[in-house]
Amino acid sequence: MRPMKSAIKLYKEPHRKVCDLLAVWPGIGNVALIIARYIKDKLKAEEIGEIEPFDFFDPIGVMVKSNIVEAPQFPESKFYYWQNPKSDRDLLLFIGDEQPSFKGYDLAGCVLDVSQKLKVKRVYTCAAAIARIHHTEKPKVWGAATNQKLLEVLRKHDVILRGDIQIAGLNGLFLGVAKERGFDGICLLGEVPAYTTRIPNPKAALAVLDILAKILAIDINLADLAKIAKESDEQMKKLAAEAMEEFIDRYTKPVWPPEEEDMGEIEEIEEIEEEDEEDEEDNENGDEEEAK
Repeated sequence: MRPMKSAIKLYKEPHRKVCDLLAVWPGIGNVALIIARYIKDKLKAEEIGEIEPFDFFDPIGVMVKSNIVEAPQFPESKFYYWQNPKSDRDLLLFIGDEQPSFKGYDLAGCVLDVSQKLKVKRVYTCAAAIARIHHTEKPKVWGAATNQKLLEVLRKHDVILRGDIQIAGLNGLFLGVAKERGFDGICLLGEVPAYTTRIPNPKAALAVLDILAKILAIDINLADLAKIAKESDEQMKKLAAEAMEEFIDRYTKPVWPPEEEDMGEIEEIEEIEEEDEEDEEDNENGDEEEAK
């Protein structure tokens, strides 16, 4: 088996200036992916390398177009670099199209190998926090960090610190591996309603990116993301209605009158009960006559 480091391919090494890293993979609401792709596109970050997929992914099928089978497709895991003209720290982006079903720890290690080479001082991840909120509410942002000093950074930006939580998937695991390797790190989590976990949530992504941009000192226009977030409200409204219907069906009893068929059964039961009462009265009368 070849060494994992051989999977790393850097096409270009930027000027060795200190930088921060934002590493993301898909997750609930695709919060992390929405953020990283928006940053990449808006800041026009330059692609500088990738991690080849062969050690981490196995294709499970192929696409057929116009009856012709295409070659197997692998998910991409790419690095992008942006030089920040308003700060002494640049930004390195890593965007993974998929989370591997195995060797996630090793993949995180490869990303950190590149981070070490490019003088990354702090790593960031993003994720979703499933919360009991309505989709019309403004999502709050939760946070976690690798040390107490960074918690103070989060407090300055009104990030909620929930104490004991679990961050699932590579967006969480990566931060743990980074700490193991000696990197400082922060994870920001945007609240998503429990009934919207299966669709992209640009509203949560907007809330997280608003804070992340301030921490990173990035000048980025969030208007387009805000527009997308507003447009997503209609889809979330539909999901909220479906969730309410399911709740009513499962946990409530009807308060409206029963249908005619049910009414017939109720009347029949009442007639039987009346006959039983008449029989009991006859028996009591007979007992009284005997006693006399």
